[in-house]
Amino acid sequence: MSFKTNDCQQLSLDDSFMALTDRERKALEKSWAKIFADKIFPSIDEERFSVLYSDKASRPNAPVNVIIGALIIKELFDYSDDEIVENLMLDLHLQYALHITSFVEQPISDKTLSRFRKRCYDYETLHGVDLYHDCVKDLSGKIAKIMKLNGRIRRMDSMMIESNIRFLSRMELIYTCISKLVVCLTKKQPDMVPEPLRHYADPNDYNRIFYHQRNDDMEAIIQSLLTDSDCLLELCKTDFEETTEYQLFVRCLSDQTVVENDKRRLRTREDGTMNSSALQNPSDPDATYRNKSGKS
Repeated sequence: MSFKTNDCQQLSLDDSFMALTDRERKALEKSWAKIFADKIFPSIDEERFSVLYSDKASRPNAPVNVIIGALIIKELFDYSDDEIVENLMLDLHLQYALHITSFVEQPISDKTLSRFRKRCYDYETLHGVDLYHDCVKDLSGKIAKIMKLNGRIRRMDSMMIESNIRFLSRMELIYTCISKLVVCLTKKQPDMVPEPLRHYADPNDYNRIFYHQRNDDMEAIIQSLLTDSDCLLELCKTDFEETTEYQLFVRCLSDQTVVENDKRRLRTREDGTMNSSALQNPSDPDATYRNKSGKS
């Protein structure tokens, strides 16, 4: 996927904004969406994210400034992934804020945000640069202005907005490794998997865990994942050491978690969370970053 900036922001003749009455336009321009559209959206630096995409000619990326804007709005209003995607289709406030009122089809789909989070996390793991953190930090003053305007917006600092993208990416990686191991065990020994873990083998379980959940649920989800991880370790013991799914699962836990006072928790920066040798792709046992012919 190649990188392309989203430069065209002109209103078209069939733009939904053009169909509004004077009263509706005034209401829209007095809302938080006006400040977001005029102050925050134009200030999003898309070029810094170009490193996440291929420099070869290929299918262009979804507009980065729309993705970043949607992620910020998602945090401010405590939307789940599916709520922000659905609201982008139906809510003129969001469309106006992100300059997409003229789009026939909205550019963000159900997987767009998850894939972008993973790209950012993988890049930070390799280079130690948190692109999303730097972007939100640059916008923090303007974001604070919006927070004061609308009582429905969550009171949070920019650090909370920045950290959630990394937290979700790590959760998704752990979940995927658990799920692949449970699917493997279910095929090999169906009766071995206890009932509380069987949902991981359901293809629709990922959406239930992540796509439909709000940020307030994340702490409970990660604790559940870590508890289930320990259960799987005890279940497998040494019987599946030669199984690829088990090896990836153990490697992921080693990369992402530590056991402290007999309790498993996520690694922090102090523990050394970012390592270019860490597991990036749970579908590939050799999926670590490396340099070859001068390229990563």
